[in-house]
This record gives sequence, structure tokens and C-alpha cells, in this order.
Amino acid sequence: MNKFAYFMSGYALKALSGLSKARITIHNQERIPDGSVIFIANHFTRIETIFLPYHLHGITKKRIWSLAHASLFAGGLRSILDVMGAISTKDPNRDYLITKTLLDGESSWIIFPEGRMVKNKKLVNNGRFEFPVDKLVHRPRSGAAVIALQSEFYRKRLRRMKTINPKEFERLIDWFQIKDPEKVLSQTTYMVPTNITYYPMRAKENLLSSLAQKLMENPSQQLMDELMTEGSMILSGVQVDIRFANPIKIADYFNNSFIESDLTSRRKIVFSRRICSAPVIKAASQDILHRFMADVYGMTTLNYDHIFTCLVKYMPPSPQGIDSYDLRCRAYLAITGKVIDSGRCVHNSFYDNQIHLLTDDRDKRFAAFLDTALETGVLYEKNGKFFKRQEKFAADTGFQGVRMENPLYVVANEVEPLQDIVLSIKDIAGKSDVEIDRQIRHGLMDKVLKDYDLDYEKFDPPKEPFEKEAGKPLIFDPGKGRPGILLIHNYLACPREMKPLADFFSTLGYTVLVPRLKGHGTTPENLSRTSYEDWINSVEEGYVILKHRTSSIFVGGFFTGAGLALELASRIPEIAGVFAVAPPLNVKDVGYRSFTAGEFWHRMLQKARFIDGNLDYRDKGMEDTCSICYHQNPSKGMKALEKLIKHLEERLPFVTAPLLFLQSGKQFHSNTANAEKLFKLVRSIRKDFFFFNTDCHNILSGSESTRVYRSIADFLALVEQDAYQSMGK
Repeated sequence: MNKFAYFMSGYALKALSGLSKARITIHNQERIPDGSVIFIANHFTRIETIFLPYHLHGITKKRIWSLAHASLFAGGLRSILDVMGAISTKDPNRDYLITKTLLDGESSWIIFPEGRMVKNKKLVNNGRFEFPVDKLVHRPRSGAAVIALQSEFYRKRLRRMKTINPKEFERLIDWFQIKDPEKVLSQTTYMVPTNITYYPMRAKENLLSSLAQKLMENPSQQLMDELMTEGSMILSGVQVDIRFANPIKIADYFNNSFIESDLTSRRKIVFSRRICSAPVIKAASQDILHRFMADVYGMTTLNYDHIFTCLVKYMPPSPQGIDSYDLRCRAYLAITGKVIDSGRCVHNSFYDNQIHLLTDDRDKRFAAFLDTALETGVLYEKNGKFFKRQEKFAADTGFQGVRMENPLYVVANEVEPLQDIVLSIKDIAGKSDVEIDRQIRHGLMDKVLKDYDLDYEKFDPPKEPFEKEAGKPLIFDPGKGRPGILLIHNYLACPREMKPLADFFSTLGYTVLVPRLKGHGTTPENLSRTSYEDWINSVEEGYVILKHRTSSIFVGGFFTGAGLALELASRIPEIAGVFAVAPPLNVKDVGYRSFTAGEFWHRMLQKARFIDGNLDYRDKGMEDTCSICYHQNPSKGMKALEKLIKHLEERLPFVTAPLLFLQSGKQFHSNTANAEKLFKLVRSIRKDFFFFNTDCHNILSGSESTRVYRSIADFLALVEQDAYQSMGK
């Protein structure tokens, strides 16, 4: 075992890691103990024998050796594995070398208990860990546990012999070439279950596979599978989660009189099946095997592909096919329900608000899954619906080609060891679309109300002048079958700000929802902990609640709320129309770009009628609204607003829904250039701009409010009429 070669290979790996786009996240590294450690890891690709030792060395600062399948040592790969510190499973000195290095604790080991790569991840059969390869059924091997027990056996025997039989003690010291006996005696042996999960798991053409096809006349299926799968992982930015379970302390398995008899025997003892305690140790190795296999595969990092794939797998066949939105609803319920509450390991993004699954899928999680499902024939499309080929989940396409030809089969297999997750997904997959609709409609409303209660209690706002009821989301459902209207309140305000307008629309038969923007309706401290993305999520939740109550939706708001309405319309083409009351146009004033951040906000807040630039909200026409607005404006909240306006400017060209702008006359005339620029950015075919001859910034509550309400109502009626006529055609 060449130490110099090992460290030189480390420099090579460091250089290689700089070229790789793989994003590796390591979890729970604090669980790695000091002492002699065997890392037990799942084995899906060859590259694990390269990057896993590299990263473990970075954590432990110890040499990391690995036990690799004998087939990997064929050809030119042998020399690479040799300098990497890999030992063949068929090396005759294997057990001695591993035990020797474990005793002194200077090195750690990686062992893959499957004994080979499990490319199809078919790991469970009839409730047991076993996997088919080339029509043969293989079971995980207890060799790693035996080696760990052997290491600890000799360590404990050394402790006994030091006192009982010094001659035997010296023999063992010489045999294992131990330089520091006290260090060996003071340590213990551990096994650390380790899981590696890849996301997304896609095999596709890449630089390596293209080169192979050009340079080789007939590259084998195995080679192309490995280059397309593993090359994509290295070059395309796959996310790799490495997790460690609590260590298994091997010394805990030695509390047995038979083992103690062998440990204290004065005669020469070689660890083998012939010792008296062999049956006990064998039983211990099987117990350790089951324990670390459950730990390794119990740490699979659940991701979106797992959820979507398993839902499709377990949804009962239907002549109506699978509706895209219904499938996303089921995924939303699965992730936000049993999956996130299960205590299982999940992708980091699962802790974020999942409402994007029900709106525009802005992270393209569902789109990526759907592309793979269609490309590999798991799904096919007909008349806007998707139909599955169930046989794709039942038949393995072959050990060598499965990752390339049927990756979703592999993804589904990866979830099988997590039976609690499988059962919960089966339950959601089996529900009717009516049940799913009901769960989304009621569940989301319950969520937003609960979120407000939790925020209100957490930040303990003063009872006066702010009332809790003022910050609660509002919903008006007259049940007259007219479209829904999503009304969005302003920055620093809360839902009650929009109640007069909501009442007005409700009397006209519209279903109206006023969501609470995250951070509002409680305290400025709460607002300082939110981002503009949180506000977007709040708006999206309101939109989805309305979507499950009405057939079409208008969206509008005041100032910041108007900006958020436009932002939503830029991503949701189904929105029937948008009305923006006093939208935040000021940021487009070119003169502001030369200001410092402080000067910029001073000017902007003055424009919004923060008197004399202070932080007390006193807008003309709104003197009676102090109980629904914050009296302080946190700097982090202002930064979030600045980012929102910048983001909005980028999104305006994507707004195509019918659009109505409403502005006070004074503010309009002072921002004519901004309004013209904004109008050019927005691509709506129908877009109108009304301005009212008043100095009041909030024209929803000033002297012109009745005219404003009526103007919006007329606009909505015209849009409804246009939609009705187009349907008639």
C-alpha cells in the first residue's frame, strides 16, 4: 500500500474535482467518530470509488482505502485503483491488510456491502435485502462486519494478553507491525453507514460518450451506459447528497462469555471459524449486516423524481389518463404531508414552500421528470393527458443498460426500502381526483390561517393598535359562479387594507381572496425576516386556493400588491386579467441609479408619502388606517422590496393578460416617462391606463375611491364579455 502514490493521487483528484460540475453536499459529518472506521456505502457508480475517498479524507484527514470488486481491476483501471488505495476483493492478503490498518487507526476504509454496483437499485425482495444481477439473486455480504469484528477482536485480545501473556502480546505486535501499541489499545472500531443519492439521475450524451463513439468502432453497451450515466453526473451538475448514520460501535457485540473465553485464552489464537465463539461472532455479523443495510438505505435522500415516479407507478390505470395538474397536486400533498413529517432524509428544497408545484413549476422539477418519462416511454401523451406503461415498472431492461434505458425504474426501486414512504404515496396515488381537489382547497386555506397564527404568537405583537383580525387572510364566497379575484395588499399593510374593495366585488358576485403577505400582520421584526420570494409564495397560495374554487381568476393589488399581481401574471398565462393600482413605477426613474442605497430609499419612501422621510406611515386619505400598517419600516424589508421591483422589471415583458393601470393624477404626471416605458415592456393586447385627479397616493381609499372601484369593475366585465364571446366562436 503505497502512501506516496496515495497522496499524489489526492492532488490529481483535487484537480479533477475542479473540472467536475457535480454539486456534493455532505450531511451529518459530525457523526463520524475518532478511531478505526469502516464506512459502509451503497454502490451505484464507479465514480464513488474516486470521489468518496477524496471527500472522506477531507473530513477525517486520514488515508482512506477502499475495497473494490475484482472486476474493476481489469485493464488500465487497475493502476489507477492501486494508487487510489483500492484493494481487490480477491486479494489473498485482503483481511490482514484491512485489520492491520484499522488497528492503528491511521487509516479508514470504505466497503460496499453489495459486493458490486447495483445499477438497477433493485434491493428489496419479499422484505429482504437481495438484488438480482444477470438473472441471479445476490444478497449483501457480511464480510465488512466480519472484518470489523476481527479488528476489534484482536484489539481486545491485545489488551488481555498484555497482562496475561506478554509473549503472545509481542507476537501480535510483530505480526501486525504495530509501532504504537498504546494507541491501538486506546481506540475502538466503528462502522459508519453511508448513503449516496444522486439527483437528477439522467443518462444522456456528453463529452465522454461522444468521444467514445468517435474513437471506438463498436463501443459496448456497458461502456456507453457507464459513460452516459456517470459522465453526465460529472459534467452536468448533478446533486450528490452524502449522509452518515450514527456509528455502530463494534465493541458492543463482545459482551459474551464464549467470546471472552477466546479473548483470554493463553494459547495462540487466529481469528477464524475454528474458534469457540465463531457461531456467536457469525450471528453478530448478521445482526450488524441487517443494521447497517437498514441504515444505509434508510438514508436515501428523497427528491422530486422519487415522488413523481412512485405516484405514477401506484396510480390505478384510468381510461381518462393522468392529468398533469392533478399529478402535481398529489406530489404537493405527499411532500408537505407524510414525506416531510416522516423524519426521513429529504432534498433540501423540500423544506421550502412547495406551492410552485401548483403554479408555474419555476424550478422545472416536474418538467424535467415529465421529459424523462416521455423520452423513455414510461408515459405517452394523448389529447393533453398522459398514459403510463405499467410494464416499465415491472421489468428490468437488463443490468448493463437499465440506467440509460429506464432510469425511472431505477428511481422507483430506490424508494422501496422506505416502506413507510411507499405506503403513504400509495395512499395518495389511490385517492380520487375529487378527494385530491378537496384536500388542496381546504388544506391550503387551513395552512395560511395556521401560518398566521404561528407568526402572530411567535412574534407576540402588541394588542394595540394592531388587531390580530386585521392581519388574517380574507375570503368572500357569495357562491354566484362568477370568477375569482385575488386582491393583494401593500407593503407594511395587511389584508384588512383591501376589505372595502373586497366587499364591493363580493356584492357583485365575485369570489374574493385577500392573502396575507409573509411577514405582515404581526410585527416589523417578522417582516425583517422575510424575502420577496416569501411574498410571491403567499400570493401563489392565494391563487391556488381560488383556482380550486372558481373557473377563472383576476388578480390585482395596491402599490407593492400591484407589483406582485403583475409578477404572478408574468408566470401564469391562465390569469384572466390584471389591475394594478398605483404600481411601483418610481424605481425606473433613471436619476435614482446614481444615488446611494440610503438616498434611493429616502427618495422612494417620500414618493410613497412617508412624511419627511421618517418611518411613520401617514398617507393622505389613510389617517384612519394606522391599526393595519406597521409604524416602523425595517431596512431588510426595504431591501426585499427593492429586489422585488428589480425582479418585476425583468418579468414585465412576460405579462400578456388584459391589463388595467390606475394611478393618481399627480403621481402619473411626475412619472410619465416611467409609465410609457412600462407600457412598452408589457405585452398585453388590451392594456388601459386610468389616472385620477387627486393627490392621494392610495386612490382606493381617497375621495375618488368609488370611481376607482367602478372603473375596475367595468374593466373586469369587459374582459369577461370578451372571454364569453371568444368561447362562443
